Amino acid sequence: MSDQTVRLTVAQAIIRYLENQFIEIDGEELRLCGGGFGIFGHGNVCCLGEALYNAQDTLPLYRGQNEQGMGFAAAAYAKQWLRQRFMFCTASAGPGTANLLTSAALAHANRLPMLLLCGDAFVTRLPDPVLQQLEHFGDPTFGVNDSFKAVSRFWDRISHPAQILQSLPAALATLLDPADCGPAFIGLPQDVQGWTYDYPVEFFNKKIHRIRRIAADLDEVADAAAALRAAKRPMIIAGGGVQYSRAVAELTAFAETHQIPVVESIAGRANLVASHDLNIGPIGVTGSNSANTIAEEADVILSVGCRLQDFTTGSWTAFAKDAQIIGLNAARHDAGKHRSLPVVGDAKLGLTTLGAALEGYKAPESWTAKARAERAKWDEYVTQNTTPGNGPNSYAQAIGVVNALCDPRDRVLAAAGGLPAEVTANWRTLDVGTVDVEFGFSCMGYEIAGGWGARIAQAEREPDQDTIVFCGDGSYLLMNSDIYSSVLTNKKLILLVLDNGGFAVINKLQNNTGNESFNNLIADTPTATTQVGVDFAAHAASMGARTETVATPEELGHAFLRAKAADRTSVIVMKVDAYEGWTKEGHTWWEVGTPHITNSDRVRQAHIDWESSRSKQRKGV
Repeated sequence: MSDQTVRLTVAQAIIRYLENQFIEIDGEELRLCGGGFGIFGHGNVCCLGEALYNAQDTLPLYRGQNEQGMGFAAAAYAKQWLRQRFMFCTASAGPGTANLLTSAALAHANRLPMLLLCGDAFVTRLPDPVLQQLEHFGDPTFGVNDSFKAVSRFWDRISHPAQILQSLPAALATLLDPADCGPAFIGLPQDVQGWTYDYPVEFFNKKIHRIRRIAADLDEVADAAAALRAAKRPMIIAGGGVQYSRAVAELTAFAETHQIPVVESIAGRANLVASHDLNIGPIGVTGSNSANTIAEEADVILSVGCRLQDFTTGSWTAFAKDAQIIGLNAARHDAGKHRSLPVVGDAKLGLTTLGAALEGYKAPESWTAKARAERAKWDEYVTQNTTPGNGPNSYAQAIGVVNALCDPRDRVLAAAGGLPAEVTANWRTLDVGTVDVEFGFSCMGYEIAGGWGARIAQAEREPDQDTIVFCGDGSYLLMNSDIYSSVLTNKKLILLVLDNGGFAVINKLQNNTGNESFNNLIADTPTATTQVGVDFAAHAASMGARTETVATPEELGHAFLRAKAADRTSVIVMKVDAYEGWTKEGHTWWEVGTPHITNSDRVRQAHIDWESSRSKQRKGV
């Protein structure tokens, strides 16, 4: 080992280290960090900005418009790269960093790698209190950055230059760990960023990383195989972890060999194409009659790479109470949920090993035939539901139009509100890994920023494909400035803004629980003393996008084809009905809190009706 050292500032050392971290993907060496998103302020511009200026060719820095949007873009980038690469986000001390909290929470919920390099207060405290610093009288070390401990898998504050020798490798290990993957936060005090240290030259040597694959314990595999061999009505839930493990081929082979029906979670959409005869549809609250019907009858359920969130489990009413769940998951926490037989390990290796232990087993033909028949009935419903002219303009109709005209490798993206539910239920997957429905944190505002981040990643591997974003008017108004980001960086998006006059899906929940419409639709906002429509097309055009406003799904189809032919971001706006046109089939029960006492007969009856399904709820341990 050499005694050679190089004197660098802390900021320079961080960037040099990131420049020399690589990962091998499909035989190609790529830089592990694809670059970063940054908004500079006094907490990061002088020192980290100086270091990044000299690394523009290796770590491109995308200028954000809002820190929260930067985090969303980084999360979507990581999704597109199947967690094999990440982006960093840098923000100034104070409100700039605080704006990243929501996007860090999104990445945490979705188990996505994101490195946060954020400004912090001066370690010396000589200038205290500084601009944008919060003062906690009894604890001068406590500040805004400490709030990231709740939404980070790794958290550190650098108080001495030598600490990054330990902290940076530990952060990257977290970002690459299939079980503990999530945001890594590193607080960088303004003074420490510029302090120098004689770093070992070896610290900056090129390093090629590989994502760990943990083989499942053979006793756990044996227990799972025994349960499946005894199954008369087995079912597989395919989660997002199947794709992160690059285990789609193994999942498909396992299902085909053993003739076990497959249903998909929201994060697991696009594990199988829609036409695969063992793809029985999406499961849960935003699912399909086909998947939910067989889930109610399944006696053994193999959950692969799924965290079994309430939208998947119907708040644990989707399954028979005595059904045996097997949890194949890299994360011990997820593998053992709800009395599951845990199989802790990599999905790709685990499916192969479990398949070998199940040699000769096939699900009863009558069971698989029933599942296929249920899927055929669901397909008929989706065809009717997505057909233009079957009622007022709806999300489902717009989804059907785009689905029929897009390229199989185009990426479709949706997030909070009604659209992710409608995409999950109605989208027919044309190719593996082409759907991103962000329902882990159900985060409004992810759509456009996430589309931008996904497009950055997509352009690195599939530059000729489009990123298609479905966005409601509520999410558009919350966060739209990354339309401008996509134009500035020439990262084309096709954005469909479907305007239903407010937060219509929550208005629907409000009405379904017996409440009057209140403060969700613009028309029902008591403090809105005038009704003013937003010209979304004009607004988007002001940021450089080409725009169209259409009146019907047929017009939407023509506009979509023009958008595909265009060379820059296109925004297509269409009004949809706030009350009619929702997908009415396919939903399981979902637990929400309703008033136990009320003066409203409607609310009281809705509470009774809602609670009547609780008897089906499976109790956890």
